[in-house]
Amino acid sequence: MAETSPDLSLPELSFADAADGVIAMAHYAGAKGLVPATSGNFSVRMTATHAAVTATGANKAALVRDEVIEAEIAGAKHPRASAEAPLHLVRYVHAPEIGAISHIHSLAATLLSRRHEAEGVLRLEGWELLKAFSGIHTHETVMEVPIVPNDQDTDRLAMLVERRLRESPPGFGYLIAGHGLYVWGATYQDVLRHMEAFEFLLTAQLYEEGRP
Repeated sequence: MAETSPDLSLPELSFADAADGVIAMAHYAGAKGLVPATSGNFSVRMTATHAAVTATGANKAALVRDEVIEAEIAGAKHPRASAEAPLHLVRYVHAPEIGAISHIHSLAATLLSRRHEAEGVLRLEGWELLKAFSGIHTHETVMEVPIVPNDQDTDRLAMLVERRLRESPPGFGYLIAGHGLYVWGATYQDVLRHMEAFEFLLTAQLYEEGRP
């Protein structure tokens, strides 16, 4: 990974504060059924060089502090890092404005990611709840959510995602086909709001397409 530089708009966090954010996102997703069978991952940036990330194998719905690790964003892989940790850390490298990331496996996200994989994008347009995303102030908005093919080599997948995002309009998440949704924001509180908005919008899209 390339080295990153500080984003002065984001405050530095202690591990304890970052871990609390990770746990809050994980518990929210668990309560909503968005991380079945220990799936999903959550992270909060601490500094330009470190992030708090869920450890491998943790039950996210009941996540505790010991199941959150401090990982180097651009350094050696932590021995307890999950296979999907690179998809978080590479995002932090390429987008210093991001302070938190969630990865969830909702039914709506997984179904729509397969259904629209050939198009490579899911268009969300005209929904009032698009205004829940930071910086969006009107329903007269088109959000294009990129869809990338799945790959069990997550280091390779992370780089594929970054290439795709460089070619896409700015947004707040992407889909991996047949896998799930990645969501980000400046803070974990933003990510909580963005997760809830995405889940509603993807479910609405599923119903509008006539195949819930």
